[in-house]
Amino acid sequence: MIFLTLPDIADEDRLLARAHRGQQDALREIYLHYYTPIYQFIRMRTDDVDTAEDLAADVFVQLVNAFRQGKGPHHSLRGWLFRVARHLLYDHYHAHPGFTETVLDEWLSISAEDQLEAQFIRAVHIETTRQAIRRLTVEQQEVLILRFGNMLSLQETADIMGKKANAVKQLQLRALGALRRALHEIEASYD
Repeated sequence: MIFLTLPDIADEDRLLARAHRGQQDALREIYLHYYTPIYQFIRMRTDDVDTAEDLAADVFVQLVNAFRQGKGPHHSLRGWLFRVARHLLYDHYHAHPGFTETVLDEWLSISAEDQLEAQFIRAVHIETTRQAIRRLTVEQQEVLILRFGNMLSLQETADIMGKKANAVKQLQLRALGALRRALHEIEASYD
């Protein structure tokens, strides 16, 4: 499973303060810390590596431009970056793109270190999970990826999705319920 590590909030706030003071090394640090999580978030939505790289780069171009205009984010840098990435994706596809099959394969991967029998059992469970995730709506998939794949808080996820935290919490609960039901249906079909 892909897990992304983001800087802690206090470090993020210090980086933002330095960027607002015009320190170029702060922008470089922001890029180094956040490029991979932003790229992975975009990559989950497109099978085209070049498109993912271009869109991820555009997120940081927008960040630099926002700071130059004195409009850079003052809090929740990660929320701002993921929100821009999400909008760029929607603008690029003119719709809400779903998560790609390739990404689900990467997100739910099999460890090569496991014994053959364990790999087989895990592969069966992973395929069942993939099938269940594909049955979810795009928003349900997105909330699960942001919350559990990227380990973002409710508020950060709400900021990214343009929703209130309570709405995200409800969406997450519905997504988990739908995932649970889909898993039961798939497992029942094996009987």
